[in-house]
Amino acid sequence: MTYDIIIVGAGSSGLMASIAASSHGAKVLLLDKGDKLGRKLGISGGGRCNVTNAKELDDLIKHIPGNGRYLYSSFANFNNKDIIAFFEGLGIQLKEEDNGRMFPVSDKAKSVVDALVNKVRDQGVHIRTNSPVKEVLYQDGNTMGVLLRSGEVIESRNVIVAVGGKSVPQTGSEGDGYAWAIKAGHSISELYPTEVPLTSNDTFIRNKEFQGLSLRNISLTVWNPKGKKIIEHAGDMIFTHFGLSGPTALRCSQFVVKLLKQFNEPSVLITIDMFPHKSQDEIYKETLECSKKEPRKAVKNVLKGLLAERILPQLLSRSGLKENITYDNIPKQPWMELAKLIKAFPVNINGTLSIEEAFVTGGGIHLNEIDPKTMRSKLVNGLFFCGEILDIHGYTGGYNITAAFSTGYTAGMSAAEG
Repeated sequence: MTYDIIIVGAGSSGLMASIAASSHGAKVLLLDKGDKLGRKLGISGGGRCNVTNAKELDDLIKHIPGNGRYLYSSFANFNNKDIIAFFEGLGIQLKEEDNGRMFPVSDKAKSVVDALVNKVRDQGVHIRTNSPVKEVLYQDGNTMGVLLRSGEVIESRNVIVAVGGKSVPQTGSEGDGYAWAIKAGHSISELYPTEVPLTSNDTFIRNKEFQGLSLRNISLTVWNPKGKKIIEHAGDMIFTHFGLSGPTALRCSQFVVKLLKQFNEPSVLITIDMFPHKSQDEIYKETLECSKKEPRKAVKNVLKGLLAERILPQLLSRSGLKENITYDNIPKQPWMELAKLIKAFPVNINGTLSIEEAFVTGGGIHLNEIDPKTMRSKLVNGLFFCGEILDIHGYTGGYNITAAFSTGYTAGMSAAEG
């Protein structure tokens, strides 16, 4: 059987491409190598599925530091407000949480995946699971169809590649599509992990002194080896047995990866500001005042109410302060050193977890080879790319899924319209 469009990959972008293409009258085949559609979508947002972000468009694009501006054209076709309307049209009520993140009221990713898959089926899309594609077929600058690993050839003049990157491979994203893009003449910018936990070889990390300790409402700053501030992110973090994780650490990760490569240094400095809204001077005065109010109490016990108890021994010893000193014996310079450490606690970051353990793949197909208005290849007729296989990446918080839905919709619509 011949199809108008074959879509390879049934993740966020592939499902949305199927819906857009079939709603524009095309005869569509959706292929997936796994036995289940929308697998990565089903585990996103901690299993609750953060379907998009409600921020205004320019702000949304700022949260997609990996070539977000490229998305203006596809957002003109289908943006975050359209995504919200689309899901509510499917009967999935959404709610807005912190920082514009949009979740289903059910708090279940399954409800989102089921609604998308049902929509795909309702529109007559042919679905084949357990059908891994070996290669996309081209001839004389035209797309001809796909060859399955089983040896079966399926013909189509249009193929949309929506197979994702290399992150979270257990969901089927194993980087298959890069070879198909290269065969078509496309170039791939170097792949690297983004939105990924950070690793450190510092003694207190190796000794697991803070393992499992969460710090809320802090800020993390990444510095280059010349002492220049590269990026700062506010929010929450957690110490792990290998380094740092949590939203702020993940957001800093792509900058760490790039700095380590650029400067060829063994580590990059990150500092933790435990009170981002207070100055060093304010912290000095306030902590001193707390101690003054309880002059007979050891400073370690006074500071318990202000700082995470497990981090206090490190802060005090690094400042040159004894844990049991009381207010009358506080030396001025070490106390100033303590305030300084509270504002900039240093962690030497020597890398990240692997690309397979990252939430998002950085790098991908060069965007100057893809038409931003259609997601069509500029090198081969009838070939389209969408989602994470492209050199586009955002922070966690609904930004990557928004890019996937938008580019998927654009590719599906454009392929159908010919």
